[in-house]
Formats: sequence, structure tokens, C-alpha cells
Amino acid sequence: MNDKETPTLLIKNASIVTPNGTLENGTLVIERAHIRGIVDVSNENDIKVDDVSTSVRRIDLRGATLMPGFVDLHIHGAVGFDVLGAGVDGLSKMAKHLSSQGTTTWLPTFVPARDEEYESAIRAIDEVMTRQAENTDDANDSKQATTGARVAGVHYEGVFANREMCGALRSVYFKDYTEARDVDCMRKLTSPNAVHFTTIAPEIPNGIELTKELIRRGFIVSLGHTRADIETLDQACAAGARHVTHLYNAMTGLHHRAPGVVGWALTKPEMTCEVIADLLHVDEFALRVALKCKGVGRMILVSDAVLPTGLGDGEYEFWDETITVKNGKTENERGGLAGSVITILDAVRVMLKLGVSLVDVAQMAATNPARVLGLDAETGSIETGKRADLVAVDNAGNVRLTLVGGQVAFES
Repeated sequence: MNDKETPTLLIKNASIVTPNGTLENGTLVIERAHIRGIVDVSNENDIKVDDVSTSVRRIDLRGATLMPGFVDLHIHGAVGFDVLGAGVDGLSKMAKHLSSQGTTTWLPTFVPARDEEYESAIRAIDEVMTRQAENTDDANDSKQATTGARVAGVHYEGVFANREMCGALRSVYFKDYTEARDVDCMRKLTSPNAVHFTTIAPEIPNGIELTKELIRRGFIVSLGHTRADIETLDQACAAGARHVTHLYNAMTGLHHRAPGVVGWALTKPEMTCEVIADLLHVDEFALRVALKCKGVGRMILVSDAVLPTGLGDGEYEFWDETITVKNGKTENERGGLAGSVITILDAVRVMLKLGVSLVDVAQMAATNPARVLGLDAETGSIETGKRADLVAVDNAGNVRLTLVGGQVAFES
């Protein structure tokens, strides 16, 4: 699209959540997919719009709070699709649903699977990311499948995990690591700047060498599905691992004679920790403990959402078994939790009810995950120059508007 055809958006009368606080009744100026200015004025006549714009759209968000769009770095599925078999169409429908819930960036997350499943899923993600890039260049192209949340890359959860801490992961597909080519099962995306993220257990044979090899290949390494001892965890951190997958879940807990992975993660300053704040995976008090130990700057909200998300209670077939959802709680055939059916918006509501401020919640839901993924220069906070990935939430906690790259992805 020619710059002279690009409309300017004026987002008016919102409470705008910035890294430095909340600006009441502010105005946001958006041009060519980016935030051009954050203005503390109610009179739009005081705002000068660039001559390159031939049209201006005004959106009045009176009574709503404008936050940075949420970034979900751990999500397996939604609205009847699992990312492994969703294809381009399923990924696009997931992206649209996520945008209706305020998520603007997400990382499709694989459970352990056959190599050919990985290859097929990677092709679909590559196609979606290619269309995203095209959509950035031509916002009027109706062919694009990216009117929803942007796919940032891929998250391989497992493959190299501890069988005793498999959780809902399919341990039949777990692999051993003996040499560098064993990592080839994790197919890489061809899309430029795609994020490659993986969760591993560092205590598996040659686990520290595995960590080094993954980092050499450009992966972000997270520690999870693990019962590693403190020495091994320290070695993994020294090798470059800087994140912990769903703190408290699928790892050894804190005991006064055995600090476990939880005790280590809570006190290791280098590590960021993600949590599933659905009050099912993690108790309310445990969330408060994590916040107290890690601080807002090292905490991240994730959904760990699975295929039934957005569909309600019932029985669903995926991951080679029947998963039951009852009263919002997932349960596999072995009686264990099998992911969640929340979105980041649900986790945000939980944290707000715990008394966490809007500024701090925005950091955990957007800024911190964007930083972990290396995307914080372009998204994750409301600042001049950043991409206009935004969500407006009303006083009841419902989404009124979601913008992805300055385009309306959802409007109630």
C-alpha cells in the first residue's frame, strides 16, 4: 500500500497503560502500523497529522483501558485446532480467536510428535508468516490469513524431556541426545527473523551439551519437564538457558531438604519464569510467592492453551487420547491436567483480582514475553515508534478493540 493511502488512526479518550504509568484520557496517534505519538490532550485539533495521510479514522475508547497487545509464548491450540495439525486455515482461525481475546503475538507450541508431523506443521507456520509479511506491505489484500494475532515462530515443548516429568506430553516421542544431528528433528522455519524456542530437561544424558548446541543454532532454551538438581540447573544457566517453562508444573517442588527446580527458579536472578495463572495449575498463594520472589520484571503470563479453548466443556480427541474439560479444567485419561483452556486475557483478570497493578500486569502479559522472544524493540509496550499491537479492555474486563500492526483485528 502506498504511504499516501495509509489512514491515520486516532485512538481517543482511553486510559493508556504505558511503561511509566497510566495516562488518563490520552490520545494515541497511529500511522503506517506504528505508534507515532502518545498525547495528553482531549482536543484532537491540537494534534498535527502528517500530510502523507489522506484519511483519518477516529476511535473513541471512552471508558476503556488501552494496553499493549498480549504476547503468548506457550500455546498449543484453540477453537478446535491443535497447532501440529491445524494447517494454514486452522492457524489462521486460531489467530483470529486470539485477537478477539487481546493476544496480538503468539508462539505455536508443539508437543513431542513424529518428525513428519513437525515438518508439516513447520510448513504451515512458514506459510502463515509469509502471508503476515505480505499483509504488512498491503493491508488491503483480502487474501491474507493474518487478520488476527501474529505468529512469531515456534516453540518445541519436550522432545528432550524427563520421562518422569512428562506431564501431558507424549513420552513415546521423547528423544535422546548423543550428537548434534539429533537436534535435526526440530525443523527450523525459513521465515526471516522467526523465533525458535524449546523446552528441555537439562539432566538428560548430555543435556548441557544439548543446551549449548541449541543455543548455537539460535534457539531460546527454556528449562521444564525436569527434575534436575541444583548443580545441573546452574550448568544449564551458565550454558545459556534463561527461562523456566510453567513454573511449579512438571518439575520438582520446593522442600526444606530438597529445594528442587522450583526453589532454584524462584531464587535464580537470571531466570524468567512463566506461569499458568488459571488458579488450577497454580494456587493463588503460590502466584503471590512467585511474584514476591521474582518480581514483576521476571514473571510472564502464558496460557498453555489446548484445542478445546473457546469451545466450552466436553470431551475432545487430541494428542492420541481423550481429554475431558469440565468446569474449565482439563483432564487426560490418566487423571492429570492436560494444558489449559484460558487465554492471556483470563490470566490478566486473575492477576488484577490479586491486586496487581495494570502497569505490572501489562509487563507480565506483553513486555516481558516480548523481551524473552527478542521482540521488545518492536512490540510489547505502548511507546512511540513501536508497532501498534494494542488491546482495549472495558471495565468488565472484556475486549472492545484489538489492533495488530495498526489494523483492526477485532472490534466489539
